[in-house]
Amino acid sequence: MGGRLIAVEAVGDDWFVDQVTAIWAGGDAVFPLDPRLPEPARNAQLSQVAPDVLRPRDGAELRLGDSVDTGDGDALVIATSGSSGDPKGVVHTHESLMASAEITSNALHVDASRDRWLACLPFAHIGGFSVLSRAVLTGTPLLVAPRPTAKAVMHAVAAGATRTSLVPAALAGVDIDPFETVLLGGSRIPDNRPPNTIATYGSTETGSGVVYDGRALAGVEIEIVEDLIKVKSPTLARCYRDGTAIADDDGWFDSGDAGRIDSNGLLVVYGRVGDVIVSGGEKVWPAAVEAVLGRHSDIEDVAVLGRPDERWGEGVEAVVVAKPGRSAPTLAALRSLAKDSLPSYAAPQFVVAVDKLPRLPGGKVDRKRIH
Repeated sequence: MGGRLIAVEAVGDDWFVDQVTAIWAGGDAVFPLDPRLPEPARNAQLSQVAPDVLRPRDGAELRLGDSVDTGDGDALVIATSGSSGDPKGVVHTHESLMASAEITSNALHVDASRDRWLACLPFAHIGGFSVLSRAVLTGTPLLVAPRPTAKAVMHAVAAGATRTSLVPAALAGVDIDPFETVLLGGSRIPDNRPPNTIATYGSTETGSGVVYDGRALAGVEIEIVEDLIKVKSPTLARCYRDGTAIADDDGWFDSGDAGRIDSNGLLVVYGRVGDVIVSGGEKVWPAAVEAVLGRHSDIEDVAVLGRPDERWGEGVEAVVVAKPGRSAPTLAALRSLAKDSLPSYAAPQFVVAVDKLPRLPGGKVDRKRIH
């Protein structure tokens, strides 16, 4: 039998870090509750995860009813991004978090005597929490900022920050040149990313990125079965909060992503299986089209999705955000650009200009809210 599950308001400051370390020292597990959630979503998440108590940033600890016991060694319950459905609680153990901390730190050659992590992504999601756990569990100094603003990053660098993790959307607003390494994940990685960045692949279930720049980290195995990416890793979570297994009997986790291993042995990710567009019987992966269209000099942001079409079943639609002071490219221009690198069936058949793309808290485009 494990300890209690304590829900903590996951604010981006040292108070939250102190709460996590104290909870672990007491033999309990932590559930980071996103303080940005509206009350109905907050209550639904608490009901689903069923913690024993809620510890707000300001105010007294609240005891909750209908709690569910944790297992021996459980350290963390954390919500998935919700990109493929309603968020689910993922149960990580101290063992899986330590494996993630060690594997990633070794891959990056982190030296606790000279390096310092900056955690500035939301702690309620694995991209932010894994920075905290990596630093705490390896004894590497940690700086915390609530958001990756230019000012916060500048102050962190002045205080000695050498490593951080960001979503690609944050790159335009901050100076990352002083960092030795910046891990990128959570959404499509731009082709023209800075040289000190690493494109990561992973999920809430894997505890952090387990593939760096296309190569699996030490101890991690990747298998492609009928285009589906499967992962075996010591960093895998124990189960979902409802008791559903994360991995099959042989230890493989079905990621829900499609991809392949290229001729250089690198993992190429097509995208979520549920996002694939079938146009005229051909499969179109939004991420591949987005990567090409994102090169257009007038485009700030882009999402590609399927649109019902009588002739093709689904048409390829590009939803674009123009750069400030510029106009969105024409459909003809986007089709020409796409056909330079992709099959003609992958070229967009529709284009819609919007002011901003909706995003999930972890940085992924919220495709369900685009229209």
